[in-house]
Amino acid sequence: MEILGIDVGGSGIKGAPVDVNRGELLTPRHRISTPQPATVKAVADTVAALAEHFQWKGAIGCGFPAVVQHGVVKTASNIDKGWIGTNAQQLFAEKTGCPVQIHNDADVAGIAEVRFGAGKDRQGVVLVLTIGTGIGSGLFHNGVLVPNSEFGHIQLKKYGLAEKYVSDATRKKDDLSWKQWAERFNVYLAEIEKLLSPDLIILGGGGSKKFAKYDEHLETKAEIVPAELLNEAGIIGAAGAAAPSVVTA
Repeated sequence: MEILGIDVGGSGIKGAPVDVNRGELLTPRHRISTPQPATVKAVADTVAALAEHFQWKGAIGCGFPAVVQHGVVKTASNIDKGWIGTNAQQLFAEKTGCPVQIHNDADVAGIAEVRFGAGKDRQGVVLVLTIGTGIGSGLFHNGVLVPNSEFGHIQLKKYGLAEKYVSDATRKKDDLSWKQWAERFNVYLAEIEKLLSPDLIILGGGGSKKFAKYDEHLETKAEIVPAELLNEAGIIGAAGAAAPSVVTA
């Protein structure tokens, strides 16, 4: 089954047709810079341009950087506030002329990892954390997604909002060494383990590419591993989430 996967990010909107049975891109991905400001109309037009690039006429799956319930955007932590209350699923369908399914971006990256990557065939509680501008999270139990977990938004005692303390953007802004950043991340991981007792933690996003530089400094009870699908996870997962066989709770 082939579905167009689209990953809406803060700097780029990327997509490619995906074989959702194998979890593989069928063509090189195409990227268009995210319009600034990323207004509702501007982003919707860009999504339509991406679909037009592939001359796409079938189903589309889209990952979006917000809490999404039944296609409606509910939050705007790292996107334009005008998105709140917008039925993005309906809007993208109208713009592209295709059936669209839209989900939280960290959730779809997690779907890709659980189906085809580091979490494949793993049972129990699996938590996927994407480390980038913020901290995204995808929570799974026996392969079934619990959507919109948003564990990057928990409050850490003394340190405030988790993603403001431990994101990759914060590491760069504060000029932290990987060891210094890992010490901060351990504070966050300890809180996560206290709340969830995960069996496996998968680290994705831009920060996961440097896993070898800080893995020896991480302290967890759970097994912790880097994501395997890297830049393709959002596209593959977005397409996979739109497939009828995927269970998302």
